[in-house]
Amino acid sequence: MSGRATVKRQFGHRARLALSPVEVSAADAQAHAARTMWNLLHAWWQMMPKDKRTFADADAAIRQARKDVDFLAVLPAQAAQAVLKAYVQAWKNCWEGRAGAPEFKGRFRSAMSVDVPQGRDLHVQRVHRRWGQVNLPKVGRVRFRWTKGLPVGKAAGSENRLTGARLVRDAVGWHIAFRLTTVEAEPEPHPGPEVGIDVGVAVPLTLSDGTTFTHGEWLTEKEKNKLLLLEQRAAHRKTHRKPGEHTSRRPHRTYDQIAKLRAKAKRRANDWQQQTTTAIARAYGTVVVEALAITNMVKSAKGTIDAPGKNVAQKAGLNRAIAAEAWGRTVTMLTYKTARNGGNLVKVPAPGTSQRCSVCGHTTPGSRESQAAFVCKNPDCGWSGNADHNGARNVLHLYRIGLVAIPAAGRAVVRRARRVKPPTAR
Repeated sequence: MSGRATVKRQFGHRARLALSPVEVSAADAQAHAARTMWNLLHAWWQMMPKDKRTFADADAAIRQARKDVDFLAVLPAQAAQAVLKAYVQAWKNCWEGRAGAPEFKGRFRSAMSVDVPQGRDLHVQRVHRRWGQVNLPKVGRVRFRWTKGLPVGKAAGSENRLTGARLVRDAVGWHIAFRLTTVEAEPEPHPGPEVGIDVGVAVPLTLSDGTTFTHGEWLTEKEKNKLLLLEQRAAHRKTHRKPGEHTSRRPHRTYDQIAKLRAKAKRRANDWQQQTTTAIARAYGTVVVEALAITNMVKSAKGTIDAPGKNVAQKAGLNRAIAAEAWGRTVTMLTYKTARNGGNLVKVPAPGTSQRCSVCGHTTPGSRESQAAFVCKNPDCGWSGNADHNGARNVLHLYRIGLVAIPAAGRAVVRRARRVKPPTAR
């Protein structure tokens, strides 16, 4: 790093844990204890007068609770302190308008998690190419899937280190999310070309140079048939349940199987996004995308009683398709990945990019004859081609003429600026 500035990075890395049944039971017990600690703290907070709601009094309350309630002892003391800090921070977020007020955590509604606030307790070690080992307080030495280089051994210094972790359980199983801090040299300016990206449903990503990124179904036919059968079974059991009636665990087992299949599809989609955005960030120096108001795009068309909407079912299907592609997550990944590779990401205004001809610049609402076909209505042009490719070229054109969108007070503001050429490599 001689002669080059350094930058401090804080990021996370999630890995799958390989736990035995005994270790799974221990991790479950800690997660339930952490949830109970949160609920007890919430009840104490509501019961105490405002002048008694201090961090010191809350700390004394959870210490006393660990003595009075036997099963809370399975939760490490540092994890209990992390619950207290998270609860206090939740109230700060509420007071500052960033979130709602904290609530009780239900057994089946809340995610199971346990925090390991100090990285020195983890003692991460790589066993071989595929697996590593980590120490979990009151659980033991367990294995995790090694998919990313972690600062262990000589690589773990004061600059590159693990600052903590969090154990999280989803429908697939237990995972560990490491918190890392590294000091790296600033990347050299990316010498790659500029590219515009058009996002869609039929074709997820289309680049201005003609490259497309597509994917198939996230579940196999066998998995989709199984999911349909489980959903029908869950609906059938729900119809025979009376309000307030105590039922068996069979519906919950069905719900768990449904959640496991959906989580598997979500993981496959996330893996495709990670690989695709990494390939784009490595190949191009400037990536230009549209500043889409995705929240407005997926609003329901149901309307009101006085003014009912039209094509409600079709709009609902389109909303689900847009949400499944997760365009916002793609942009987020491209933002930090282009920065790490020395490039940059720019947003341009979205209106008109699908109706403008990228050859002559003529804009006509009827030029896009179908989802995939674009035909210019300008009699002096008449160019025809792929609609997504045409949109991607228009996105890049807006950047080249200096028309960019900058976020301001939660909305996109269009600004015409001088185009800044990417710096040459030093």
